[in-house]
Amino acid sequence: MRVIVQRVQSSQVSVDGEIVGKIAKGLNLLVGISATDTETELEWMARKCLDLRLFPDPATPEGRWEKSVQEIEGELLVISQFTLYGDCRKGRRPSFDRSAPPEAAQALYDKFVEKLSQSGLKVETGIFGAMMQVSIENDGPVTLILEREAS
Repeated sequence: MRVIVQRVQSSQVSVDGEIVGKIAKGLNLLVGISATDTETELEWMARKCLDLRLFPDPATPEGRWEKSVQEIEGELLVISQFTLYGDCRKGRRPSFDRSAPPEAAQALYDKFVEKLSQSGLKVETGIFGAMMQVSIENDGPVTLILEREAS
């Protein structure tokens, strides 16, 4: 499982010109599911996304990152993105052999969103499998890549 984590001031996702998900301050999560992912990877990734200290604490010197998205009561926008498993090492067209098939990926993606929602934070999503336009006001900018491979 791969997740691109972006600390944002705001973010929204549109499909066919209509906004389907929108958040204020929090995290934009671009989520790729591999063919070998299981609920074990989802558990780890959900916990990591919720617990990472990515937000400054004004009370600390130099505004050190001491707060998680949960601690600031931030919001989450979760977007499925199978292209995170695109392999561009050969040829001129990416291979997506490592991406999970759509049915399996959607089931795991939905469970991931459910686990994040259990935090009590506002969680918005795009539409799985749709062509989406994502607008991100990256804060910092702060962008991290999280990866958890099935054992």
